[in-house]
This record gives sequence, structure tokens and C-alpha cells, in this order.
Amino acid sequence: MEDKSRLLTIGQFAGLHGINKKTLMWYDEIGLFRPAAVNPVNGYRYYNYHQSALLETILLLRELNASIDEIQDFMKNRSAESMRELIDEKIRELDLEMEHLRAVRKTLGNHRQNMDTLLSMDLADITVVEKETRCLVTVDIDQETSYDKQVEMITAETRKCQLRRLHDASYGTMISVENLEKGDYDSYSKLFIEIPFPTPKTELHIQPQGTYIRAFYQGDWGKMSSRYEEIFDYAKSHNLSLSGYSYEMIINENVTDRKEDYIVQIEIPADFRG
Repeated sequence: MEDKSRLLTIGQFAGLHGINKKTLMWYDEIGLFRPAAVNPVNGYRYYNYHQSALLETILLLRELNASIDEIQDFMKNRSAESMRELIDEKIRELDLEMEHLRAVRKTLGNHRQNMDTLLSMDLADITVVEKETRCLVTVDIDQETSYDKQVEMITAETRKCQLRRLHDASYGTMISVENLEKGDYDSYSKLFIEIPFPTPKTELHIQPQGTYIRAFYQGDWGKMSSRYEEIFDYAKSHNLSLSGYSYEMIINENVTDRKEDYIVQIEIPADFRG
């Protein structure tokens, strides 16, 4: 642009910055951003190129969800220091939002993987898979822990982990291999929550990286013991030893309302015998 002091019409200036001219009119009405000149006869507003930097700052702050009050306060005390403080605050907010979006992305990926599994699985299959390390938040339970108490503990842990909603996490139950081998199929040890982002909570359960036996179960939960017996037979025939915990997680409760249709994914650490 050859003459940067030349006045531009409100339409030209709005077009230059990719906004509606009504936005400029509103900014003028609330005293946030005034035109360089106003025609006293017809009231037409005119702007010059030198105002572009300030308008772009306002538009950036609005894009970062700064309120009009915040921007007006900044405009009244405009300085490098106040600008830096406002930018720092918005960077912190943006970092939190990006962290949340990464968590949502991971959660969606988990749901997609579960749907892929549902669409391709054979419920009768038992397979060996390799898994990465997972950090889980856990709460201890036993046969005396009521359902209401379990809900209360899960709710408390999700709040500690600063989850926005329960769908931000994957959750399930853990039962020790030792209890399974003794036939104590109802002696669950823990509820677990896998959160999709780092947590300040220090007491975490580490689900180890390595080889796992994976199986699925659908039907009467009271008869899941028969599925575990099949898993033990599979491990024995494939020269595998089981250890640690069995991690149980329902993978289809977001696509069915009937408890009897729930599909439980079972994963147990396994090592090949020497």
C-alpha cells in the first residue's frame, strides 16, 4: 500500500482485516476502537492503515476468548507490561485448552479402537497382544464395598485428576491373578481410571508393558468364571504363566443400554515359561 496515511472506508478497512463492518461499528459504539475520522455530514467512519496493528491485537485477544471488559481495561492502561500480563494469562488458558483437546483426541482414539474391535472381534478368540505401559489411578475395593461407595470413590478420584467429565477417562476393574487361581472370581481388588494426560497425583498403579493374554466375555456376569477357566487352559497349552492383575473393561457400554449385552475386555500379563 503506497500511502499508509490515506483514509479507508469502513468497508475497505473491515475487508482488509477479514471482519464484518458491523464489528467495527460495534467497537466504536462501546468505545473500544474508534475510527480515525467521522464525516460530520453523513456520519461515515474512516480508518487509516496505522490503526491496523491495534485492531489486529484486539481481534487476537477476542480469538483467545478475552472478554470485552478485559480488552477495555488493557486499552485504558496500554503498555508493554500490561500487554505482556494479558498475553501470559491467555497463553496459560490456551495451554489448558490444548491439553484438554489432546485428552479428548486420545479418548476418541480409544473409543475408535474399541469400535474397531467390536466390528472385527470373535468373542470366542483368545489372543496374545503386546501392550505399552499405562499409568492408572486406582481405588481399593473388596466384596464389602457397596456400589454407591464405588461411585463415590470414582467421583472423588476424577475430581482429584481434574477431569472435566467421566468420559475423559477409561475405567474398569482389577482382580488379582492369585485370587483367580484360587477360584475367588468375585474378589476384586481395585477400580482403575486411565486418564489421558499427566496428573499431579503421585500414587499411581503402573500397568506394565509387555505380553498380555486378551479375551472377551459377553453374557451373565455371574458365569464369567467359565471364561477365566478357558483363559487358564489357553495359557497352559501355550506355555504361558499369568501374573499381576486381570484388567477388565467394558468396551461397548456407549452403544448399548442392556447390561447383558455388555462386552468385557479381559487382559492379563503373561510370560512365556522358560
